[in-house]
Order: sequence, then structure tokens, then C-alpha cells
Amino acid sequence: FTAESTNGTINFPDDFGGNWKVLFSHPKDFTPVCSTEIIELAHMQDQLDKFGVKLVVVSTDRLETHVQWKKALEAVKLDNRDMVKIKFPLVDDENINVAKLYGMIHSETNSTQSVRGVFIIDPNNIIQAVYFYPMNVGRNTDELLRMITALQITSKDKVLTPANWTEGKDVLVK
Repeated sequence: FTAESTNGTINFPDDFGGNWKVLFSHPKDFTPVCSTEIIELAHMQDQLDKFGVKLVVVSTDRLETHVQWKKALEAVKLDNRDMVKIKFPLVDDENINVAKLYGMIHSETNSTQSVRGVFIIDPNNIIQAVYFYPMNVGRNTDELLRMITALQITSKDKVLTPANWTEGKDVLVK
């Protein structure tokens, strides 16, 4: 898709090269749960960079609202940590085209309440993992990092990860 974002016009996934990508979606700007997630993702930026992961956030509001939301979030101090700089793009999906393209909205509704998806996409632009959260439950960013790590290791080393695997633990040989 091609869309406007807080970082200018983007062509997804082409503009993100041969990197791992995470497409992270929200139903609306300024919602309490989504706001905490954006701040947490901004705090994770260095870790995502270490893994070669490019983050793209899609929200069904318009670009002007994204700019206001980004500014407001960068002024928040969460959990006594430093304020953040949001470097990743917030994509304008006011017309819900991206949400529909990625199956985040039921085809017979215009409600955006189901737009809470995470898509982990490999360097070949193949979706490797998808998960959805309800509106009232924040997403687990530790699980996001665990999933990215597991996908990268299993892709590179041709191994499997067992239940509850975390980085540094034993893997299974195929």
C-alpha cells in the first residue's frame, strides 16, 4: 500500500527494504490503551533496531490527528521513564483501506473496533506471524520481542523453538 504518514508518503513494504517489519495497527488515535502501546514501542526502538526490525503503525484516523497524537505522546512520562521520541511512521488509514487489505475489519462492517493487529513480516515480505488483541487489553511487547527473536533464529538456523522458549534457551533440531 501507499499512504501518508507522520514520516511522509510511504510505500509498504518497499520503503523498508530487506528488513523484518512489524505492522502494528490501532482503531483510533488518543485511545488510552493504544497510547500506552505507542509509548512502549518508542521505548523499544533501540531493541527493534538491534534486530533489524522496522516498525510501522497504522491507525484509522487522519494524518493531522496522528501529528497531534504523536506530539501529545512525546510529552508523556510513563512509569517514571524518560519521555520518548517517536521515530516510526504513524500511517493515515482514515478510509480503512489498509485495515481492510490486511483483514483487520470484517468485510460487512465499517466499525474499526477490530483493528488491533500485529503482523510480523520477514525480509522477503512474507507475513510470518499475526495476532490480534481486544480493545480493552494492552499488547505484550515482551512477547513481540520474543516472537521476533524466535522467528529470526528459526529462519536463520533452521531450528524450532519449544513452548515458552526465550532467547538463550535450548532449541529443537529439525
